[in-house]
Amino acid sequence: MGPVTAGVLQLLALTGALALVHVPLGTYMARVYSAKRHLRAERWIYRGIGADPDTEMTWPAYLRGILGFSAAGVLFLYLLQRLQGVLPGSLGFSSVSPAQSFDTAVSFVTNTNWQSYSGEQTMGHVVQTAGLAVQNFVSAAVGMAVAVALVRGFARSRTGELGNFWADLVRGTLRILVPIAALAAVVLVACGAIQNFSGIHEVGQFTGGSKQWNGGAVASQEAIKELGTNGGGYFNANSAHPFENPTPFANLLEIFLILVIPFSLTRTFGVLVGSVKQGYAILATMATIWLGFAALMMWTEFAHHGPALQAAGGAMEGKEVRFGIGGSSIFAVSTTLTSTGAVDSFHSSFTGLGGGITLLGMMLGEIAPGGVGSGLYGMLIMAVIAVFIAGLMVGRTPEYLGKKIGAREMKLAAAYILITPALVLVLTAASMALPTPPHSMLNPGAHGFSEVLYAFTSASNNNGSAFAGLNANTDWFNTMTGLAMLFGRFLPMVFVLALAGSLAGQTPVPATAGTLRTEKPLFAGLLVGAILIITGLTYFPALALGPLAEGLA
Repeated sequence: MGPVTAGVLQLLALTGALALVHVPLGTYMARVYSAKRHLRAERWIYRGIGADPDTEMTWPAYLRGILGFSAAGVLFLYLLQRLQGVLPGSLGFSSVSPAQSFDTAVSFVTNTNWQSYSGEQTMGHVVQTAGLAVQNFVSAAVGMAVAVALVRGFARSRTGELGNFWADLVRGTLRILVPIAALAAVVLVACGAIQNFSGIHEVGQFTGGSKQWNGGAVASQEAIKELGTNGGGYFNANSAHPFENPTPFANLLEIFLILVIPFSLTRTFGVLVGSVKQGYAILATMATIWLGFAALMMWTEFAHHGPALQAAGGAMEGKEVRFGIGGSSIFAVSTTLTSTGAVDSFHSSFTGLGGGITLLGMMLGEIAPGGVGSGLYGMLIMAVIAVFIAGLMVGRTPEYLGKKIGAREMKLAAAYILITPALVLVLTAASMALPTPPHSMLNPGAHGFSEVLYAFTSASNNNGSAFAGLNANTDWFNTMTGLAMLFGRFLPMVFVLALAGSLAGQTPVPATAGTLRTEKPLFAGLLVGAILIITGLTYFPALALGPLAEGLA
């Protein structure tokens, strides 16, 4: 079997598996978020934090819950890293520096998992399990809660209430993320991923002496790292490390975990708004972009020239031979079209155009299918913009799911889509203009510019992956990427929840002969076009200076 055929078969198998679980998982999540009863364990948690799960919240109250919970998470994780030197299970590692502690705390609380350190040389068992792994669960649950709040805004009428943040947070964690992650961790252990709390060991004899490796609860963290679209690896090599991702089957499983909840949430959306066809329209949009990007990535990486590349079966630099071009290409597209950021190959080593595809995937807003929760609410914002564009074409007030899209709604949607590009482009320009930050670039010219652009695109979109050709462990990059992650995560949530509150307060309008049918393929095509055009107009000049210039050179 040739490498191209193997890659296509992997893509087909992955698509089939996602299709198989789409309906049952999406329907189950809709039941979770609309259930009236609370589990006993959930009631214990509510009593412990002093929350009343049955109290409905307006959007400002919902937002205050998110910001307060996230601020507490940043503080706890920061202190945990600063105190690591005196904690048990630290493996002899010292406390993490203030700048890097801040950057890492913000990174994991915002579901970004940007890492400017080597995990196996910096973090002990307590920080990894009690700090980073916990945030992998709850930061994902926060994103899902915001998505459900926006869906309730479309589904409800004549009310300003969007549900209860604490109930949504706890249910998403205990009923969805924990059981799926536990099952996935068992499968990863069976595949060969490690799961222990061992210390540092010297392994074998190599040129220059023996190598040291430390163990850890890797399989359990790997499972939620992918399922929650987090991305932070236990080891510096991330999912290219055999302790995290040992076999081709494990690699395909991890891609499945990255995509399964974001794709299935479209079914949840359809069930909660009372029209599964609306969910299928959003699903079709996401799937079209994801499949198109996967096919384009495999084409760019397989379209090699010269005898060396032909002998290797493709552009194999920076890729694991056990995954090959196909598996690495699918993983790269999936991790950058979601907010995961995990890598099983180094994106800096992709072809010029292949690296540009990973950048473009993040620049779309990571909505195809996007992060856990964030992908759905990002796509729904784009749907609002698409129906507004359609309304301008026919000269009537746009409507979506029976709600009028007026001036207030459009201002909130426009603010949402502008905040992230502003962060990316301003911080990239500042890094290139100032005298010190360019010293972190390990490559000159267009590729070096792409490294800096990729870093801030990844941080601002809460992705967390890197080109792996940039020394980001400096005060400038630790501070600036930390601020980019904070603003890139929470400012969009402000606009999403404000939009949800505005929609929930409306009285639904009946559909007429002139109403745009948003469950039809025509609307899905319009939505795909709007996403690509808006992204292209925003980022094309920056892409032309980096990956396009390199790819056409």
